[in-house]
Formats: sequence, C-alpha cells, structure tokens
Amino acid sequence: MAKMIESLKNCFSEEKVNAGRQDEMDMARAIPVFCLPFVHTFIECTPIERLYDPLPFFFNIVIGQPLGAPMFVFAMGACIHYAKKRSPQDFMKRGLILFIAGFFLNFLRFGLPYLLGYAINHDAEKYLTPWAYKVFGNDILQFAGLFFLLFGLLSYLKIPDLGILGISAVMSVIGSLVRHVDMGVPALNIALGHFIGTQDAAELVMSDFPLINWFMLPVMGYIFGKFLIRMKDKATFYKILSPIPFVAYIIFFILEYVYGIGQNKVEPTVLASENCYYHILWYDVVGFAVFAIGVFGVYYFLMSVFPEPVKRFVNSLSRNITRVYVIHWLFVVILTNVVLYTIRGTQDLPIGPTFLLSTVIFGFTYPLALLWESASKKRRAK
Repeated sequence: MAKMIESLKNCFSEEKVNAGRQDEMDMARAIPVFCLPFVHTFIECTPIERLYDPLPFFFNIVIGQPLGAPMFVFAMGACIHYAKKRSPQDFMKRGLILFIAGFFLNFLRFGLPYLLGYAINHDAEKYLTPWAYKVFGNDILQFAGLFFLLFGLLSYLKIPDLGILGISAVMSVIGSLVRHVDMGVPALNIALGHFIGTQDAAELVMSDFPLINWFMLPVMGYIFGKFLIRMKDKATFYKILSPIPFVAYIIFFILEYVYGIGQNKVEPTVLASENCYYHILWYDVVGFAVFAIGVFGVYYFLMSVFPEPVKRFVNSLSRNITRVYVIHWLFVVILTNVVLYTIRGTQDLPIGPTFLLSTVIFGFTYPLALLWESASKKRRAK
C-alpha cells in the first residue's frame, strides 16, 4: 500500500505540466454526444413499459445516465482548469449566456414544434398542457449556466476550493432531503425547479438537473481537474487508481438497479425514475464522480491505441458537443412529436425502426454540426 501511494505521488508535479486537450476528456464527451440521438429518440418513441427491453435499457439507462450527463457534468468541472478565460467575471458571463441559451433552445426544440403540432392536430393535452414546462423548465444548459454563475460568485468571494466543495456537499445533502416538492402551482414548480427538485400533483417531474442536487458533481470534477493539470504520468496514475472505482461502481450500479440501494427501497431507483435521476441523492453524486475517474482511465488507454482517424472523430465530436446537442434535439422533437404523431396518431415505434430513425438523425446531425463549426471559424477569421 505504501509503495502504491508513493507511486501515485510521483505521478504529479508542482507545476501545471499537463496542458492541452485531454484525450480521456474528449472521449468522455464524445460518447454521450454520439449517443444523444439514440438516447432521446428511444425515450420519445418507446412506451414506458418497454424501456427495460435490452436496447432501450442500454441507451436510456447505461449510456443516458452514468455515461451521459453525469460524465459530461464532471468533465465540465475538470475542464475549467484548461479554459483560457478563468476570472470570476468570465465564469459569470459564460453562465449567463448558457442560461439564456437554454431557454432559446427550449423554444426552438419544444415551443415552436409544439405550437405547430397543435395547429395541425388540435391536441391540446399533448401540445399545450406541457408547453410552459417544456419552454421555461430547466435542462442541462440552464444547469450549466447556473453552475457557472454560482461558481463565479464563489470565486469572486475568494472562497477556497475546499470551501466550495464543502458548500456543494451541504447543497447536495439538502437537495437529497428536499426533493419531489410540489408547490401546488405549475409556474412555481417550473421556476423553483431550476434550484430544487419539483414535481406536480401527479408526481411528474417538473425540474431536470436542479442546481442544489447537481452542483457538487462539477465541483468534484473541478477538484479532480486541479490534479489532472499537474499530472506528469497519467499512464501510471490511471493504471493504479482507475480499476478500483470502475469495478466498485459497476457493482454499485447492479445493486442499485436490483435492490434500490442508491436512492432507497421504497421508491424506484435513480436508474428507474426520472424524479430520482434528476433529483439525485448525494451518494449517487459521489458514485458518479468515482465512476468518472475509473472511466477516464479506460478512455485514456483506449485513446492510446485507437488509430488516428478514430481519434480525430472523437476529438471532433467533443469539440462540437453543443452543436450536436442543439441540432439533434430539433430533429428528434419535430420527427417524433410532430411528424410521426401526425401520420400515425402516436409517436411510439418498435425497437428496430426507432434504432433506424436514431441512426438517420445522427447521420444528418453530425455533418450539419461540422458545417456550423466551419461557418463559425470563417466568421471569426474575418
């Protein structure tokens, strides 16, 4: 044990020696962004009772949860150390832009398509009843915005890193105790859902990624990034440390799914309920963070053996994560909630056609993201 600890210590430098793009971070972002069309199309087209069939389970539960948003959020925190602009004002400016962009995306992916769907089908229950929640509710972009706003404020107040971690831990514990809250008024549920876990009287989730529940995960990523940027021997570090958290979380994942130990034994687990997943408990946050470190090791060694074309594809997906996120959502919602629903009277599909539709959506999304990236570069060059 002492020798292992000494080996880990020797992996680090006092200086920031590990600059530039991090292959494992790129892959941690690339895998969920590659799977986004599959995850969200399966959610939109699969009846609840079939979400535990093998393929929907793989995309919705395995990819969509531990390897999806939690991995991205943890990496988002770690990448703060690699940002060119790192002042508190920069963080808050970035947070405000992301927060506003989240609502703009909501209007594009839900607001306009739902109004179009209602104009065509005159189905108020489907299109108008959830309209306010779909447009003004929170999602991962709004959470990212609130994270950077709060992180920037804490940085401005010169709160030390351990202090920020402590604050995030307190928030997570409070969020674990105060969740599934119904304010009795939809507008209040939507507004407060940006900060705490809310639901309506029918126990339908009214808040995705509430700040109080999720803030600790990118903070833990930020703490990890503080070590990562000083890491001079990543191969040894990941070889020693990654297998333990990776295997531990796989066991936890199975036990959580089978026995419900991650949330509790009364309600569905984080793996089986939107409320439980989005209104995440503090020990699931810790579990996701531990798993992230284990997975980073796997990704690091995979990227070291991948051929260059695969590496370039991974790096490209990582660079274009926001563009792919925006574009794929437009395709998913319009094709499922408007086109399919108008043609068939339902957006439910068998698994095979759902997989095919997901593939087609990615096939259009990625080239459009590259065109967007190219246009952005040309505009900046002028």
